[in-house]
Amino acid sequence: MNKPAQLSLRRQLLIHLAIPLLAVLGLGGAGGMLIARQVGYQVHDQWLLDSAMTLASQVKSDGREVKLILPVTAIQMFEWDRVDHIYWQATSQQQGLLLGNAELPPPPPPMLKSKPQFYDAIADGQPVRVVAIDWPAPDGINDTVRILVAETMHKRESVAAKIFSQWAPLQIGVLVLAAAFIWLAVTRNLRKVDSVAAHLGAYETGSLTPIADAERMPAEIAPLISAINGLLAKLGTEQESQKRFISNAAHQLRTPLATLQIQTQRVSRERDPLKHSEALDDVHRAVTRLHHVTHQLLTLMRSEQQTEKHLKLAQLDLADIARQEVERWADSALEKEIDLGYEGPEHGLTITGESNLLRELIGNLIDNAIRYQTAGGTVTLILEDNPVTLSVDDDGPGIPEAERGLVLERFYRGSTSEMAGGCGLGLPIAYEIAARHGAQLSITSGTWNRGTRVQVRFQQT
Repeated sequence: MNKPAQLSLRRQLLIHLAIPLLAVLGLGGAGGMLIARQVGYQVHDQWLLDSAMTLASQVKSDGREVKLILPVTAIQMFEWDRVDHIYWQATSQQQGLLLGNAELPPPPPPMLKSKPQFYDAIADGQPVRVVAIDWPAPDGINDTVRILVAETMHKRESVAAKIFSQWAPLQIGVLVLAAAFIWLAVTRNLRKVDSVAAHLGAYETGSLTPIADAERMPAEIAPLISAINGLLAKLGTEQESQKRFISNAAHQLRTPLATLQIQTQRVSRERDPLKHSEALDDVHRAVTRLHHVTHQLLTLMRSEQQTEKHLKLAQLDLADIARQEVERWADSALEKEIDLGYEGPEHGLTITGESNLLRELIGNLIDNAIRYQTAGGTVTLILEDNPVTLSVDDDGPGIPEAERGLVLERFYRGSTSEMAGGCGLGLPIAYEIAARHGAQLSITSGTWNRGTRVQVRFQQT
């Protein structure tokens, strides 16, 4: 399958500009020919009129009739022309033909007295240009003399051709210069596009810097440059996010994997059944921790990728989701002898959100409270309306006020993190998901200033 020919912007611009230039050249040529012909006609028409007026001035009267008497030498001089043939005719309205060398066709009506009329006709089988003028008879005689003078077209066509031959090269030269200037202007301005292409072609994947001098670009290219810079910024943000995720994943998975490796080696060495069982329990805990860290990392990555604009938002019953999450974590709470409870409506607390992310948010808050709680303690999920507020309270050791901002940073571990087996991602994930939903997450002391309360307040819809 043949690859379609790649279109050149330079070629398209030049073609689109060349077509009007050629059209202008054609129209200019036609206009030049008409102007040259018109000039030639005006010059020779004036000569015809002068000749007709000369004949009219020779019309005489004897008191009863008009006469036109010309010497033979005068007639010869009048008819002499080296290029064209001269035809003429003088008639009287009352007497008929007075003098002439040919019978010429009459002018088209209307014919005004003493006003010359020019027209084209055929005489002796040749195209001619004719001037006609009706002249009043002299000495008050009631008569009108019509003078017709005609000339063949050779000199007219010759003059028009000469004018056009001198004018056409000038017009062609001007158009050639215009085409050259257009080509230079198009080429010079498209160099900016070439520089953008070269800049993009030289990009290194590790450094997606925006195109500089965007404000100096032509107004037609500036939106494209702005769009490209916006895309580069998004790609750079995504690239940094991926780098950060890979770095964080490598850092967080290194310890659980090393622990798992050590525990599996211990299992393979132990021969005592009791110690072998203990080693298997350690392996199970290491795998569980590895699963937890991996799940948290993937959840964090999904929350980063789903911006508020791209969330699949829908009308949800937050009370249903909250009760389901409490039920899901009930077994974990029982294993640690923790009283996990729910306070809030059974149904009917509707918000706009993304179901899976909201489950992750609530699950992380409950998991975090259970993980840092001591045996015999309580964890309560509280759901309130006007405004919609979700809180998770515990009566555990709490979070020191100085660390409440720090625990929202990724991978930060407080003083009790190692004991609880945390990875420093639970609260940052919850904070990230809350932000994606336009909600505010805050950390305060629990009831009676004991333990911790993590509160998520949703915006009114």
